[in-house]
Amino acid sequence: MSSNAIHKSDSPALVACTVSRDVQIFDLLIEDMEAALGESWGDLSFDDALAFLRQPDAAELQFLAVAMDAEDEVNLDRIAAIISAAKTQEIKVILITEDVSPAALHKLLREGGDEFVPYPLPENELANAIERVLTPAAEIAIAPELQNKLKATGTHDGVLIAVHGMAGGTGATTFAVNLAWELSLLDKDNPPRVCLLDLDLQCGSVSTYLDLPRREAVLELMSDTEAMDSTSFMQALLSYDQKLHVLTAPTDMIPMDLITSADVSRILEMARTNFDYIIIDMPSVMVEWSQTVLEAAHIYFATLELDMRSAQNTLRLKRALQSENLPFEKLRFVLNRAPGFTDLSGKARVKRLGESLGISVEVQLPDGGKQVAQTGDHGTPLAVNAPKNTMRKEIAKLAASVHAVNRADHAEARG
Repeated sequence: MSSNAIHKSDSPALVACTVSRDVQIFDLLIEDMEAALGESWGDLSFDDALAFLRQPDAAELQFLAVAMDAEDEVNLDRIAAIISAAKTQEIKVILITEDVSPAALHKLLREGGDEFVPYPLPENELANAIERVLTPAAEIAIAPELQNKLKATGTHDGVLIAVHGMAGGTGATTFAVNLAWELSLLDKDNPPRVCLLDLDLQCGSVSTYLDLPRREAVLELMSDTEAMDSTSFMQALLSYDQKLHVLTAPTDMIPMDLITSADVSRILEMARTNFDYIIIDMPSVMVEWSQTVLEAAHIYFATLELDMRSAQNTLRLKRALQSENLPFEKLRFVLNRAPGFTDLSGKARVKRLGESLGISVEVQLPDGGKQVAQTGDHGTPLAVNAPKNTMRKEIAKLAASVHAVNRADHAEARG
């Protein structure tokens, strides 16, 4: 469609417009718009969009589909102005992007982009995005029992504990979720305030392990951390049994570099000043802001198994951190599915692993068996459905140890 179609009196009422340098570049977008809206949409160039948004007819639009590729980054300020003008008219904005840098996408989301979809468009993804942006908030309300009822304080000085898997399947998320839950159960008279942050933006599964929904509010929070305050941060959290408070991964997969080191610093600081313990489930990949978490964390657990892939990845990470003069020594290694007490050959392998990598394996978790996977599938911590599980008992001991050390440090500081 051309922008001339917008002004035809005999055209169907417009509910949306594409905005691009040339919509013919995005032929799949044309097909999907026609499939979703028939003839009830128009096309605008970047040059015409601002002028049209000032016309009375623009008030009838429900959304804009702003399509751009790497060449359009030179027009980023103009595109941001178009998005801002659309938001002034309360028009939703869907970003259709191809080879756009994370920094540019981050800027446009901060200006008011409601959704983004990669181009070429995955099947039905545009229709799904349209449905999401046009769905009233009331229809996706969070159940009352999952809403965070904890009030912001801004007066805490929490302990930051990161968990990073050295390879897939080493139990990092299982460890993070259950450590957070065990910490929340300590000291029944004065239970600690515990927050669990899922920073694996693409494949994070904390929400699955605790049967919590993912929320659009998470992406909104991460897209504009400069505007974040204690109230908005606490509102973005979900609660598990009103004991553990969780920032889930976003609803959709987003680029790992969509958030910056400054964004992560703000999120960590906000969590630290409102909670006693903050558990951070890290992605297995290293990104720009991994250094931010590593340097801020009081404890940085690294989970591994007694296999070659864990050993090789640990060695690669050690070399990478030491080459950048980053504190590799801060890592505390957690061996999952550790050999049993009577497995002498297994224990010898653990010793050789530590010696060959130049690390100390400080925590050894026994194999929890099928119960671990079952409780994860049921969306509950081990303590709820399998309290006598051997893995759960070791994590509970570790949580108690962390809490005891923290209390002793506070007592010494006060003294």
